[in-house]
Amino acid sequence: MKKGQVYEGTIESVEFPNKGKVFLPDEDKTVIVKNGIPGQTVKFSVNKIRKGKAEGSILEVLRPSEVEIEPACTHFGQCGGCTYQNLPYEEQLKLKESQVKAMMDEAVDGDYVWEGIKPSPARQEYRNKMEFSFGDEYKDGPLALGMHKRGSFHDIVNVEGCRIVDEDYRKILACTLEYARKSGLPYYHRMRHTGYFRHLLVRKAVKTGEILIDIVTTSEYDFDGSFRGDKWADELLALPLDGKVAGILHTKNDSVADVVKDEGTDIVYGQDCFYEELLGLKFKITPFSFFQTNSLGAEVLYETVRAYIGETKDKVIFDLYSGTGTIAQILAPVAKRVVGVEIVEEAVEAAKENAGLNGLDNCTFWAGDVLKVIDGLGEVPDLIVLDPPRDGVHPKALEKITNFGVERMVYIACKPTSLARDLEMLQGRGYKVERMACVDLFPGTVHVETVTLLVRKA
Repeated sequence: MKKGQVYEGTIESVEFPNKGKVFLPDEDKTVIVKNGIPGQTVKFSVNKIRKGKAEGSILEVLRPSEVEIEPACTHFGQCGGCTYQNLPYEEQLKLKESQVKAMMDEAVDGDYVWEGIKPSPARQEYRNKMEFSFGDEYKDGPLALGMHKRGSFHDIVNVEGCRIVDEDYRKILACTLEYARKSGLPYYHRMRHTGYFRHLLVRKAVKTGEILIDIVTTSEYDFDGSFRGDKWADELLALPLDGKVAGILHTKNDSVADVVKDEGTDIVYGQDCFYEELLGLKFKITPFSFFQTNSLGAEVLYETVRAYIGETKDKVIFDLYSGTGTIAQILAPVAKRVVGVEIVEEAVEAAKENAGLNGLDNCTFWAGDVLKVIDGLGEVPDLIVLDPPRDGVHPKALEKITNFGVERMVYIACKPTSLARDLEMLQGRGYKVERMACVDLFPGTVHVETVTLLVRKA
């Protein structure tokens, strides 16, 4: 087998997060291909061979899987956002559950209760946040606004028909793209580090219908003069939307990194926040604060966490990696005290304000890295909830967490491979996995949340 060779074969299985396995009998080798589903017969080229392992890229689907369907989104296959929209939702759930279950069966010591996967209440138009990127669909092509093309760092797909957001997002995207094109200003070129337009951030609450719109640009041109930002805002406010625009913002970002970074945000219209409701509680959300992107799915997730954490009366709970304090406030009414720790200061301020909104006086929130802050909290918890970022918990932080010796711990993972890695240390330091379930917050994509209850061995 050589790099560049083309083969045909059937995808036998797909491992998390997106690793299709094609076995080639003549080569006696399995090749990993991305963006396929079990049962597809594909033509692919080998693009990497290292340490005896081979990876390839699908060139063509020669025969669809027996369970494959026509995807609802016209951009499927071009856009890199979704992978499983060509599977019925029930098949998506089966695939995700089998992937995580296989991984956890290897990672967990001894028996545990596997509770399957809980579906998202909404299967389309479920997201409450999108970050669209400016660019071009091909080199020197017309200005585009949407998502990165699958497998590309540069090309952008206009996603005016995106199905994981509702019609209001699509109208706001189309309006902004048309206005930006008319302005004649260039997008920010990631290689040359010149240009103006970078991102469009749109957030919308499912329960309240409030919308926050934020255009992210460099400071190369004047927002009021060259772009006429007030006119852009007027056009947005004239759109026939189901929701209500709470605020229109302009964020400056001159960083060379291709991420949304706040280097100063101005209010063009309204306010710099909006409000969402979860499980009867109200939450103030700012442009860059973390909040689960599927509001209805988040309710399922947090109800699962509440069930797993068990009896909380007269207990002190640590909510580590607490974001805007959602979990802390859901647990606070039935706990003695909840202490949240979050590295993003803006999210901590929002958490404090949210606790006030909900009349909760038994929540305390600390800003800082869990690894550095946890020693200075001045309290010993009875229970711990962990909701770390995708890469999981730093080993040294995990060691400090286990030193508390709490009776029960709930770990919420948005990346099961990180959970599997962290379970090794948690189990090695005296904890046993008792229950585990998945919650699908991301229909159509490869992602899934995993909730685990760990109990200290007697």
